[in-house]
Amino acid sequence: MHVISRKALKQFWARHPDSKTALVRWHKAMAHAEFASFDELRAAFPSADLVEQWVVFNIGGNKYHLITSIHFNRGKVYIRDVLTHQAYSREEWKR
Repeated sequence: MHVISRKALKQFWARHPDSKTALVRWHKAMAHAEFASFDELRAAFPSADLVEQWVVFNIGGNKYHLITSIHFNRGKVYIRDVLTHQAYSREEWKR
């Protein structure tokens, strides 16, 4: 899958250094995988959830949430946001 863009991950881990290892691991796994559907993705990432049109990944033991838009037919993953659990719980990202 082609992840767009790694810059969002870097900006987040600059503010939350303890997230870097988990985000790098997620990015590497996604960049080396091909998924044709959400079901295939869920087999590799059991904590991934479909929330409306977004695919949300729990990162770092649910400490962080990575919100993405995935176009399986084109092999592209767009990063919408990376949030702490507290910010995610406020649901401000849905607006």
